[in-house]
Amino acid sequence: LGVCCAQGKGTTKNEEEAARLYRQAASQGLAPAQICLVQCFERGADVVQDVEGAVKLYRKAADQGDMHGRNALGKCYANGAGVVQDGETAVKIFRQAADQDFASAQFAV
Repeated sequence: LGVCCAQGKGTTKNEEEAARLYRQAASQGLAPAQICLVQCFERGADVVQDVEGAVKLYRKAADQGDMHGRNALGKCYANGAGVVQDGETAVKIFRQAADQDFASAQFAV
């Protein structure tokens, strides 16, 4: 439902409502919702831009085995976005996503 609100599919586009719905689902531990909410944090879409909050949600999704979360968390470590830059940790996390056949992570490794 959050995606429908964010994209205006079947309803009026409303990113604030989408963020609220993502937050609700993310608080229940749903990794895809955590990724969507983190994208709202990154672009400041009707939520305060929060890089550290984004990293926390990426980590939660990664800890649940979500390859998108792992890839994004790897990028955070590779670029020092919201965390101290750490190439070794980035590669370790990228490898986890690469082992799930995530092409972007395979390229990063």
